[in-house]
Amino acid sequence: MPFSRSKPIRLFVSPWMIMGAAGILLLVVAAIAVHSYNREKRYMSEILVEKGSALIKSFEAGTRTGMRAMGWGGNQVQFLIEEMARQPDVLYIFITDTQGRILAHSDPEQIDTSMRDFPGITGEAPEDKAYWRLRDKDTDTQAFEVFRQFNPFAPRHSPRARHSNRGQPVQRSNLWCSPDNYPEKRQMIFIGFDQTHFTGARRADFLNAAIISSVLLLLGFAGFITLIISQNYVRTRRRLQDTSAIADEVVASLPAGLMVMDRAGKIVLENQAAETITGLSLSEIRGRRADTVLPENLAALVASEPESGRVAEQEMECWFAGKDPVPLSVSAAPVINDENQWIGSVVIFSNLSEIKALQQTVARTEKLAAIGGLAAGVAHEIRNPLSSVKGMATYFQNRFSDDPEARQAAEVMVSETNRLNRVISELLEFARPSGIQTKPENINALIGHSLRLVGQDADQNGVEIRLIKDSSLGPAQIDEDRFLQCLLNLYINAIQAMEDGGILRVESRPGKDGTIEVEISDTGAGISETDANRIFDPYFTTKATGTGLGLAIVHKIIENHGGQITVRSTPGKGTTFIITLPAAGDPESRKD
Repeated sequence: MPFSRSKPIRLFVSPWMIMGAAGILLLVVAAIAVHSYNREKRYMSEILVEKGSALIKSFEAGTRTGMRAMGWGGNQVQFLIEEMARQPDVLYIFITDTQGRILAHSDPEQIDTSMRDFPGITGEAPEDKAYWRLRDKDTDTQAFEVFRQFNPFAPRHSPRARHSNRGQPVQRSNLWCSPDNYPEKRQMIFIGFDQTHFTGARRADFLNAAIISSVLLLLGFAGFITLIISQNYVRTRRRLQDTSAIADEVVASLPAGLMVMDRAGKIVLENQAAETITGLSLSEIRGRRADTVLPENLAALVASEPESGRVAEQEMECWFAGKDPVPLSVSAAPVINDENQWIGSVVIFSNLSEIKALQQTVARTEKLAAIGGLAAGVAHEIRNPLSSVKGMATYFQNRFSDDPEARQAAEVMVSETNRLNRVISELLEFARPSGIQTKPENINALIGHSLRLVGQDADQNGVEIRLIKDSSLGPAQIDEDRFLQCLLNLYINAIQAMEDGGILRVESRPGKDGTIEVEISDTGAGISETDANRIFDPYFTTKATGTGLGLAIVHKIIENHGGQITVRSTPGKGTTFIITLPAAGDPESRKD
């Protein structure tokens, strides 16, 4: 009976969870500390305001009694202020007028000075409402200051006779405390309290909160370190999984094709690029030997155990099922484990089709540039003496009109001179810079016109013309005369290739990426693969009387249009040329 061991259940606690819990507790403690601070501040304010209001009322009552019953003046009120300022927690008491001038103060030296930070309470404020603020007494002390209007003779207490109960007039040594000033003139009274013990209590609360927070931070840090140590294996395993995931993603997104084979040569891995190049999906080839699904030359690189560390690199053409040969750049290398044992092979291959095409284009361009420069000079030097030769041949043709042999020789000279002049004209046509003037043209109308021009030649050679056009095509951005020259050249070549008659087929259709394609095919003798790679080279021709410049000129004109011309040919079945042209952006010029 097979034995299967279940995986243990692991309770994973992230170190950040511990730190997060400690942080939350720290926030809670901080919130409680702030709440306690605000509550104590509110209680302190309420207590000191009530205490200040009580002292002010007591002071008003004492002043009222002294002024009415005992005829007090400013000296007695000043004495009372000094005595009240001796109470615990009272820093100062003073009275000012409504402009901030000090009338009486627990510190006599401050009398008749002005307050710098007078609050400026207007007369419309309630008489019995007390206000408070924090005020710097000096550089080291901050006082809790309670103040309100001071009026020992409130309106509800109308002043009695301004004489003492002894029948004597009141002695007023200081008129500010005279009943004559009430209630018309009002004063302000300020009492400053020492808040040291309240501040000490708040500091103690903050110290307790700081101690608790420090303990929580230490616990969180200790838990963090403990979990890091205990979960080191888990984190390492996770990193390995992440590395594996990254490697899988890199392999999947690699632009080059990649295949991995095991020790037995069986395919175990293939990325998307490899599927695109080979046309073989991983589900079809997984577990199969490489030599049974890959081309022979490609499979040979990984058929046997390679030498340790050796990387095989090679360029080759591979034929995959149902596809044309694909040029590849292949690199094969062994896969070696930590014990230096060979456990498989990896093959990386890239499609070189675009690179090969670009190399051919560059080589052709360089060749054409060199030939063009040489041809322009040679043609210019030959044409002038050639004209003289033709003139002399014509002269002798007329001079020896009675001598048939001499006349025939002169006619041959004229004919060959004309042929050589035609070759030089084509050479100059190929060598000179292309003066293309493009504009939107109806491609279908131009193709129809070109076919009418070669219609008679086609009938004489027994060639049937078939035109297939897409009426929805928009205009092409071309030079009408130059493109007509290309079409006629291709038509004539096709008709000449069908000596026993055949079909000349011309089709217009939309291309990729907004381009327009024109396909010209014949059922002639076709071109071999070797010759097909050279037909656009100057002076290459398979005709006995050809100059080899016609298709080179066609290729140059199409490239100057920003287009492309390609050829497909099968010997004995015919040849197909495909021209790709840029489309114009003017839909109004579209015609049927």
